[in-house]
Amino acid sequence: MTPSLKVAVVTGAGTGIGRAAALSLSRDGFKVALLGRRLDKLEETAKLAAGEALPQVTDVGNPDSVKAAFAAIEAKWGRVDVLFNNAGTGAPPVPMDELPWEKWKACVDANLHGTFLCAQAAMAIMKRQKPHGGRIINNGSISAHAPRPNTPAYTSTKHAVTGLTKSIALDGRAFDIACGQIDIGNAATEMTERMANGILQPHGGMMVEPRMDVNHVAQAVSYMAGLPLESNVLFMTVMATKMPFVGRG
Repeated sequence: MTPSLKVAVVTGAGTGIGRAAALSLSRDGFKVALLGRRLDKLEETAKLAAGEALPQVTDVGNPDSVKAAFAAIEAKWGRVDVLFNNAGTGAPPVPMDELPWEKWKACVDANLHGTFLCAQAAMAIMKRQKPHGGRIINNGSISAHAPRPNTPAYTSTKHAVTGLTKSIALDGRAFDIACGQIDIGNAATEMTERMANGILQPHGGMMVEPRMDVNHVAQAVSYMAGLPLESNVLFMTVMATKMPFVGRG
């Protein structure tokens, strides 16, 4: 049985990939809950949405904040059909022995703890709603496969997200909860603007890297979200064709 109401939750929905994905899901007929730290940015996204949107100021690394956000979503719409776990942050690109603990922890809190906490809250709703089931899509990043120089925190968290994706996919089977991961390389957002001026490469030199339209990522998320629960994209890599990832670049 297909629910008459479709609800998607997008974290980090105020800017970049999160905003693009939320708007794409909205155009696909989803009610969208927009989670993020900045209300002004979430409200901008809501105004651009094709349908009903619910901005929720949320710190995804804080258990109480996540619980409050999902309680508000369930109170408003009664269900969660799709969660796009997109919120994340990096750490200063410095040698590992120079990385402050606070910066490491902030990255782990957002990228790993946040992904876990939101998935946990979504799964609880997906198990008890009628009809039960749903889909969780985790933003893994190209860094889930290979690191950039001086990125131990970001790379570690994204590798960990891969393990979490597999665990959710396994543990969700009995409840018709599908889980997949989208690994994104060089989407054109505020986060990747520095690539246009050159970014550090493993050999020590700087190089300008190609980027791709963020809406191509949003279309991929919509594709994953739109599949019937009998089918799942476990892993998908969407990247700028000419970015230096495969082989020697």
